[in-house]
Amino acid sequence: MSNIRAQNWYNGEAPRNLSGFINDKSNRLIGWAMMRQLRIKPDLCHVSGSVRQEISKCQADYSLLNEEQRSFEPGWTNQTTTVCSSPICQAFEYQSGDQLDSDVYMGDHGTYGSGGYVYEFRGRLFDLLSNVSQLHQLQWIDGQTRAVIIQLSLYNPNVQMFTSVSLLVELLSTGGAFPQARFEPLTFQGTLLTSKSLISDFFV
Repeated sequence: MSNIRAQNWYNGEAPRNLSGFINDKSNRLIGWAMMRQLRIKPDLCHVSGSVRQEISKCQADYSLLNEEQRSFEPGWTNQTTTVCSSPICQAFEYQSGDQLDSDVYMGDHGTYGSGGYVYEFRGRLFDLLSNVSQLHQLQWIDGQTRAVIIQLSLYNPNVQMFTSVSLLVELLSTGGAFPQARFEPLTFQGTLLTSKSLISDFFV
């Protein structure tokens, strides 16, 4: 988490003139990083008869047909008329792909819609750490979450290259978590140099 902002150098000196850079001190963050999750509706499958004694809860996998698209209060409680503009409240409000200007994302185990519930990494590092801790306490990621996607854009002025970064974790109904990272560098001319997907231990 701290790597999203340039930290002190190895000798303790402050990272002067590196405002907006990530901690590698070579790449500048364009805009801000965004974390988006896709959820399923509750009670999609039912357990009956003698099986109910063995299984107390049944969860389905993600599909575009069973994606949750309602908005909630923090903690996934039913929405009220309360107006809240904090990043925490906004993270529990559903936004469509048109609102987010995002695309459908293809993972190894599913194809995920362009909308979702979003937290934007805006502001000071102290505030980001506090917000993420609060989201954890409110169980922003829970048993109905099926995918978490972190997306950011970087610019390296040394080589004049942009890089689109997408980090995905797919959470299956079986309980498995499958991470994936995708890096797409582009030159100033807009030529796609490489598009490479790889399994990463970033989330492990």
